Amino acid sequence: MKHLVSTLAAIALLATATGYVGYRMSLNPALHAAAAKGDTMEWLRTDFHLSDAQLREVRQLHEAYSGTCDVHCRMIQEATRARIALEATHADKTTIDAANEKIRRLRAVCEGSLTTHVHEVAALMSPEDGRRYLALVLPKIASFDHTAAPDLRLSHSN
Repeated sequence: MKHLVSTLAAIALLATATGYVGYRMSLNPALHAAAAKGDTMEWLRTDFHLSDAQLREVRQLHEAYSGTCDVHCRMIQEATRARIALEATHADKTTIDAANEKIRRLRAVCEGSLTTHVHEVAALMSPEDGRRYLALVLPKIASFDHTAAPDLRLSHSN
């Protein structure tokens, strides 16, 4: 019993030191710098191991798609404002249901188009990185509010 406390203290100290060393060794300075700057393209390049050629292709895909994304979000926002205006005038349920259905259809088109775009980006990556990218990004598509393009927040959490 007299060595129990000192043994537990030694184990705790060793575990803390091991954890700290493991944490420090796992840091990727380039990844953290990209996240700190909010540089999505640099984050993609670093975290998904893109070559310069792959990054150029991803950048071209993003630039080509950004206008489509803006149009989709604008249409959804306009349809939402129209529905809110209908609700404010106490329109009948059928009219409001039709407005909600229009929003649902616009969201489906937007989310389907964005899903296709995300799969195109993933196809430019290695199979393993592509799967990891899809696992990170696809869940975010259905949960954004369509006020702007989905925000990846440069993290691996949902």
